[in-house]
Amino acid sequence: MATFLYKLGRLAFRRRHFVALIWVALLTLAGVGAASAPAAGTTSFSIPGVEAQKAFDLLEQRFPGASADGGTGRIVFKAPEGQKMTDAANRATVEKTVDALGDGSEVASVTDPFTTGAVSKDGTVAYTSVKYDAPGMELKDSTRDALEKAGDDARATGLTVDVGGDALQAGAEPGAIGEVIGLAIAAVVLVITLGSLVAAGLPLLTAIIGVGIGVSTITALAKALDLGDTTSTLALMIGLAVGIDYALFIVSRYRSELAEGRDREEAVGRATGTAGSAVVFAGLTVVIALAGLAVVNVPMLTKMGLAAAGTVVVAVLIALTMIPALLGYAGKRVRATGEKRRSTGDRTGDRTGDRTGEKTGEKTGAGTGEKGRQGKQTKPGLGVRWASFVIRRPAAVLLLGVVGLGAIAVPATQLELGLPDDGSQPTSTTQRRAYDLLSEGFGPGFNGPLMIVVDAKNSDDPEAAATTVTDGIKDLKDVATVTPAMFNKAGDTATITVIPGSKPSSTQTEDLVHAIRDQGTDVRADTGAQVLVTGTTAMNIDFSQKLNDALIPYLGLVVGLAFLLLIVVFRSILVPLKAALGFLLSVLAALGAVVAVFQWGWLGGLIGVEETGPIMSMMPIFMVGVVFGLAMDYEVFLVTRMREAYVHGESPSQAIVTGFRHSAKVVAAAAIIMMAVFGGFISSTESMIKMIGFGLAIAVFFDAFIVRMAIVPAVLALLGKKAWWLPKWLDRALPNVDVEGEGLKTQADAASSRDGDEDRELVRA
Repeated sequence: MATFLYKLGRLAFRRRHFVALIWVALLTLAGVGAASAPAAGTTSFSIPGVEAQKAFDLLEQRFPGASADGGTGRIVFKAPEGQKMTDAANRATVEKTVDALGDGSEVASVTDPFTTGAVSKDGTVAYTSVKYDAPGMELKDSTRDALEKAGDDARATGLTVDVGGDALQAGAEPGAIGEVIGLAIAAVVLVITLGSLVAAGLPLLTAIIGVGIGVSTITALAKALDLGDTTSTLALMIGLAVGIDYALFIVSRYRSELAEGRDREEAVGRATGTAGSAVVFAGLTVVIALAGLAVVNVPMLTKMGLAAAGTVVVAVLIALTMIPALLGYAGKRVRATGEKRRSTGDRTGDRTGDRTGEKTGEKTGAGTGEKGRQGKQTKPGLGVRWASFVIRRPAAVLLLGVVGLGAIAVPATQLELGLPDDGSQPTSTTQRRAYDLLSEGFGPGFNGPLMIVVDAKNSDDPEAAATTVTDGIKDLKDVATVTPAMFNKAGDTATITVIPGSKPSSTQTEDLVHAIRDQGTDVRADTGAQVLVTGTTAMNIDFSQKLNDALIPYLGLVVGLAFLLLIVVFRSILVPLKAALGFLLSVLAALGAVVAVFQWGWLGGLIGVEETGPIMSMMPIFMVGVVFGLAMDYEVFLVTRMREAYVHGESPSQAIVTGFRHSAKVVAAAAIIMMAVFGGFISSTESMIKMIGFGLAIAVFFDAFIVRMAIVPAVLALLGKKAWWLPKWLDRALPNVDVEGEGLKTQADAASSRDGDEDRELVRA
């Protein structure tokens, strides 16, 4: 692996014009494709195999043209103080609004609140329901605009008017301002880490090009593959983070190779061969984690995962080819590590500086590896001092890290899952105000009605079966209203609407759904009719359960494949095992922090959390996938350098310090950059995007700075040589990928030996 990437890096350096042209052409092609592609809305939401989806599919068959999965909108009216909605003037205003709504192109039906009884008991609140032909997430912008503006005339008469329903759910928009701030922070960190604007600009440039290609390709294929806006958001989030980090790792290694006295082409080749190998395997772990989302068998998640995985592949390829090419263009503007500091310092006494540096390295446990130019450092860096401290007190550091993260993970035991609805929107939005008005006028359960589908095709008396279902539901707890059964034209299928007594996201409503389904088993045995529960609330419950059921198989698949991959990389059993256990600790702590902020409301005001509630259903499995990939990035970046030092003859403790001396600064910078990129999404007004941004940012902090920087070296120090143990039979069976670049060292030694032989022959001659 290292030898192949070494040759690839040198080739890209020499053929820089050709490499740059290829990537620019790909970016242009993707951009043109995105610009000319037909517009596509957010992907339709379907969950194969669950009861709520089966009911929707059945309604499509038995009630043709009814648009069972069509979007819904609600316009809620409230009369001024002292008036009622049934007053003649207010009634005329509402009826005028209803007539105007019926003229929409995608509107299937509009209800009149005065004929359907949609007026509160005290007469102060009324609502009209709008049914659309297309799903709410796929409606045209003009349709949404018409719904939002429908109440303008009514407001002018003094009525309070707000709009809700899934018809207003457009694609989730990332926090644009926050992302700009995140990139600005990333730029500052890169300048500090790499020492120059040019060197710092390379990772940013390549990351933007990679994300541009990935997101543009997604946009171009969105209509054909039914990809939505959330797919692009995830690809943007992950692509930016890993694109910057992978490029940073290679550029940093390039500067270290220059500091060893190598010429620029050789330094590029060695950086690509060693750091590039780590990038390849780090990228593979991220791809495995994202592509593994297909195990859940939810089309939306599968598409999101595969699209983001494709963007990661692009980021890896750009890091391996375009970074070497751009380093060729940059020339001397990218300096060796420490060169700027030496150029302004005292250049006399180089030999003394070398000796001082070597002695300092020995005292800190760094060994004699710091020679030549790097020997001029008279004071060990922060990474070396920290690693030396951990080696002296590994048990204390390990205990403190595990207990600290364990304490933060405690709230995760109270995790409640659900999907965001209008009740989780900020109070400043019309959706939230409409939600509150409906709760005030009709009860909290009115925002999440349940639709009961009675399939009586195999029943001898369909009407009797429907009556049995209706009467049974009325006797259940937490039922506010049950409407009479409505049959289709064939008379073999009926729908019943149930209004729960509690809000949609409550455990009482979830218990009611399960109770109706349990009762349906008895109904089927007695009458032959099948009872199915659906509706948005039931769909959310089924979705949460499906994700819970898939979490363990998904975790086993992802961790298992990555474990095997890391065995090949590190040629060790215990190091990959330690990496996986450390990941579980960091992701549990991150989930605990998410619960504390978004479910309990702790410090929620600092990041704009206006409404607490259940955690988004996909959050645990989503965090497992993304955070695992990113955690393995840090593991590979940090531990491969330790492995490299150990293979080249250093003791286990020396190898730990050497790994920190070369990689700690880069890993810390990479983590800060990822936190800045993910943190930028916290500014989004969409609760889902805000939660994802916070969860990923805090998970990166825990994993990089506590697990990888503290727990990992502590465990390795305690294990010593045992950390790198591998059974001989397994060592022979595994392919030698040479991540640590041993082949390059052997190649260099052979070349040096040939040069020495030639010199001796010349002397003899």
